[in-house]
Amino acid sequence: MKKIIIVTGGAGFVGSNLIELLIKRTNQKIISLDNYSTGTKKNHIKSNRIKYIRGNTRQISKLLSKYRNKIDSIFHFGEFARIYQSFNNFNECYDSNSIGSKSVFKFCLENNIRIIYSATSASLGDKGNDKNLSPYAFTKAKNLELLQNLKKWFKFKFEVIYFYNVYGPRQIKNGPMSTVIGIFEDHYINRKTLPVVKPGTQTRRFTHVDDTIQVCYEAWVKNRCKYYSISNKKSYSILDVAKMFKSKIKFLKSRPGERYASALTKISYNNKILKRYGKIKLKDYISSFIKENYYEN
Repeated sequence: MKKIIIVTGGAGFVGSNLIELLIKRTNQKIISLDNYSTGTKKNHIKSNRIKYIRGNTRQISKLLSKYRNKIDSIFHFGEFARIYQSFNNFNECYDSNSIGSKSVFKFCLENNIRIIYSATSASLGDKGNDKNLSPYAFTKAKNLELLQNLKKWFKFKFEVIYFYNVYGPRQIKNGPMSTVIGIFEDHYINRKTLPVVKPGTQTRRFTHVDDTIQVCYEAWVKNRCKYYSISNKKSYSILDVAKMFKSKIKFLKSRPGERYASALTKISYNNKILKRYGKIKLKDYISSFIKENYYEN
């Protein structure tokens, strides 16, 4: 019986939260495969049912060779996951999202392993044309095309979950790969001015990581080979979010690849996506954060 679940990117933000949920909800063994480019040992979950392997997804066949007949599913979260940064780190983005992910797909196909794949809302806007806005969105969109063809050609089994600006515990708060909410939290705690990329009116459907991983788990349990999206019903502009922290704000120049509208309003034409909405409200989360870290401005 196959009793192992693989989580690529398991030492990262979303991956570590998912592993924590899987440990609580299942009796299966978990293996994390992470190159630790953004993941960290601080995110390791303590359990004798978890094994952490340092390595690149390009070598997944070699690294997981001895487990191949025992693997039930792979949650593939270990990709390059930033829009603007994909312009300055194109090789890393392509290596991870194209070469690495194709290696994961091939490994799953050869060993009859189901995959749960994290897609991005960054490729959905403007009726799908936003997939060409950045190397990141482009590579992710191409992976979805490949998955669909693998299903048609070889009856490949997969679930796809579209993520929407995930935030919450273990999010990255420093450096080029930090999240918007992570940056704002870090600047608030350190009494720095909050940076907002112009024009500031661009909207996002920020979704808590607990809501996100719950839908990932739901898709895995139901095993229906479907597309899901997990977002918040309400969208906020970046400027409005910054104002929730009640701190000083400075504007940064606009960046390439920037999306100006939340993609959810643009995907209603695609009835194949099962929409799920988060229960945790961004306003409540930020209010709680401020109460715990309050200081006089």
